[in-house]
Amino acid sequence: MPEAGIKSTRVVTPAGIQEALVLVENGRIVDVVPTGTAVNCPVLDVQDRALLPGLIDPHVHINEPGRTEWEGFNTATRAALAGGVTTLVDMPLNSAPVTTSVANLEQKLAATKGQLHTDCGFWGGIVPGNAGAVEGLIARGVLGFKAFLTHSGIDDFPNATEQDLRQVMPILARHGLPLLVHCELTTDDNTWKLGNKRSYQNYLASRPKAWEDEAVALMIQLCEEYNCPTHIVHLSSANSIAPIAAAKAIGLPLTVETGQHYLFFNAEDIRDGQTQFKCAPPIREKANNDQLWEALQTGIIDFVATDHSPAPPDLKQLESGDFTTAWGGIASLQLALPVLWTAAQKRGATLPDLARWLSKNPAKLIGQAHRKGRIAKGYDADFVVLDVEQSFQVTADMIHHKHNVSPYIGQQLRGVVEQTFLKGQLVYHRPTFLQLNQGEIITRI
Repeated sequence: MPEAGIKSTRVVTPAGIQEALVLVENGRIVDVVPTGTAVNCPVLDVQDRALLPGLIDPHVHINEPGRTEWEGFNTATRAALAGGVTTLVDMPLNSAPVTTSVANLEQKLAATKGQLHTDCGFWGGIVPGNAGAVEGLIARGVLGFKAFLTHSGIDDFPNATEQDLRQVMPILARHGLPLLVHCELTTDDNTWKLGNKRSYQNYLASRPKAWEDEAVALMIQLCEEYNCPTHIVHLSSANSIAPIAAAKAIGLPLTVETGQHYLFFNAEDIRDGQTQFKCAPPIREKANNDQLWEALQTGIIDFVATDHSPAPPDLKQLESGDFTTAWGGIASLQLALPVLWTAAQKRGATLPDLARWLSKNPAKLIGQAHRKGRIAKGYDADFVVLDVEQSFQVTADMIHHKHNVSPYIGQQLRGVVEQTFLKGQLVYHRPTFLQLNQGEIITRI
C-alpha cells in the first residue's frame, strides 16, 4: 500500500515526459501509474509543474572540517535542497585535513553529524605517496578518487604525477572505481602576473587550452593502458572533444563533465576586475563554448556539474579586482538547475535532456544508477518540482551558500524550484525548509 503520491502533467521518466501519478512507500518509488488510477493514499497534485528526479551533483567542495569559514555541510546541503539537489559528492579538498587517508575520512564523516540535509558521498584523494591508503579508503566506502595534474591551490593536496597515477589506476580498475582528474598540465610561468592584474583576457591567456588538451591526451592514454574508469572533470577546452569522442568510440571507460559556467558565460562578456568569474580552467570564448554545447547535446560530454568552489569574499579580491591573487572558484550549487535550464532552452534542449545531464548520468559515475537519478519503480523517491516557465532574477539575499558571492547575481534565470523531496519526504517548499537533517551518507559498499 503506497503511503503517498505525487501527480503532474509533466513527469520526466526514462520513457519521456508523461502525465502520471508517482506512488511512494518507505522512501522508494513503488509505481508510476496513469493519473486516473484510484489509490488509497494522500496525493499531491503539482499540476503542470514538472516533476524531475532529484539532482545529483558529484563535484562539490564543502571544505569541512577545518575551513568552515569557506563553506560547511549545513550551508552547502541547505543550498542544495533549495536548488533541487538531493545527492551530492564532496571533493577531498579544500577541507583540513584533506581526504587522502582513512583517518582523515573519519574526521570528515564525523563532521557531517546533524548537518546533512541531502544524501552525500565522498571522493578520496590521490596525492604523491598515498597509494598505500587507496585500498583502505575503498573499504571505508568512498565512491572513487580525485587527482590534480596541476597545483590544486592548496599546498596539502599536491598534484599527482603520471607515476602516481600508474600506481593507483590498476587498483581502481580492479575495483571498478573511477579516477576523476583535473586536467591541466601547467608550466611554471608567472610572467602574466606582471601584466594588467585586473584584465580577464590576461588571466584567460595564462591558462591556454593546450594545458588541458595535453592532460586529457595523457589520461586517455592511461585509461586505455589500464582500462581504469577515468572521468575528466570540468572540461573547458573544445579542442579535446575530438580525441574524447575517438576514445569513447573504441569503448574506453572514459566519461566527461563540463560546468554550468562554461555553458552560460562567455569570456567576451567578462569585464576586467570581475574576479567572481575566476576559475580554473577558465571560462573561454563563445566559439569554444558553443562546441561544448554541441558535445553535451550529442553525448560526448556526459553531464554537467557545478564544481561548487566557494571562498570568503575577501579571497575573491572583489574590491581590487586582482585576478593574479583572487581565489579561483565558482559558487553555484543552489543555482545548478535554473542556470542550465535557462541556457539549454535557447538551444532546443528538453526536460528529459536536463534529467539526463543532472541526474541519470551523474548517478552512473557515483555507482548509484540502480537507485538514483530516475523516476522509475524501485528508485529512491528523490524529486524536484520545477516551475518551468517562471523566471526570476538572482539576488544576493536569496542565496543559501555560506557566502553570497556568485557571478550569477543579477542574472535573469528561468525555472523556479518550488519543492524538493528526499526519499519521499517534502523537505523544501519555496522559500521554507520543512525537514532538515534527513540526509544519509552514501557509499559503494
